[in-house]
Amino acid sequence: MSAFVVIHATITDPEKFKAYGAGSGPTVEAHGGELVTGGHLKSVLCGEMEHDRCVILKFPDVEAAETWYNSPEYQALIPNRDEAVDSTFLIVG
Repeated sequence: MSAFVVIHATITDPEKFKAYGAGSGPTVEAHGGELVTGGHLKSVLCGEMEHDRCVILKFPDVEAAETWYNSPEYQALIPNRDEAVDSTFLIVG
């Protein structure tokens, strides 16, 4: 069953975010993942949202999503990510 990584984010450093984004895409693809959608939130239908962007990634299953996130290649990008963006990552599936 497919699993989705849902990322809520606020970019704090656009230049550092570009470098993180360029590096993270290939790590997703290497683990069978793909970008479903991403961009600015258009509206919040109910409740409150602290972030202004959302990204949804699709993986073959939960194990693939967790393996991607915990991979040495992606883990090496986390310090740059944390300098560039305030984010929350969730797995649904």
